[in-house]
Amino acid sequence: MTSTSTPPGLARFNTLEEHAAHAALHEVCASSAWARRLLAARPYATAEDLYAASDAAMADLTAEDLAEAMAGHPPIGRPKPGDPASAREQRGMAGASEELKAEMLELNLAYQERFGHVFLICATGRTGEQMRDAAKERIGNPPEREREIVRTELGKINRIRLARLVEEEA
Repeated sequence: MTSTSTPPGLARFNTLEEHAAHAALHEVCASSAWARRLLAARPYATAEDLYAASDAAMADLTAEDLAEAMAGHPPIGRPKPGDPASAREQRGMAGASEELKAEMLELNLAYQERFGHVFLICATGRTGEQMRDAAKERIGNPPEREREIVRTELGKINRIRLARLVEEEA
């Protein structure tokens, strides 16, 4: 008989009081609709069940829900003070040259002007150059295509952040 142990963070998340669980999910994603959907499906037997629920909730977000989720993300290269998740995820920009940082700032502003929200990319493991190149490539996308790319990128970010929550020791 095989024993499958629930990761410590998942066991804790499953038993958190509703308000505390909502706050934990808000640290992962700023979308209220996404968080409500994940809360409603508790408890989760496995981390994969939680990730699947996150993916399904992400797929169902409206344009307004996506805007709410994106509002929780700072521009690439400018993580919010006191936001260790964004700083960790954007580590690829930390050692970037001043020239690259300035170029990324210009691209962020142009992107925001075009689409009305921050340039969003799953920055974990990417270099500053890769993020810049992605911004340059995506700025020419039609808004509908870009919205779906953002949805995919948010889903990747949510999975990484949920994995951290699930594995977290007390």
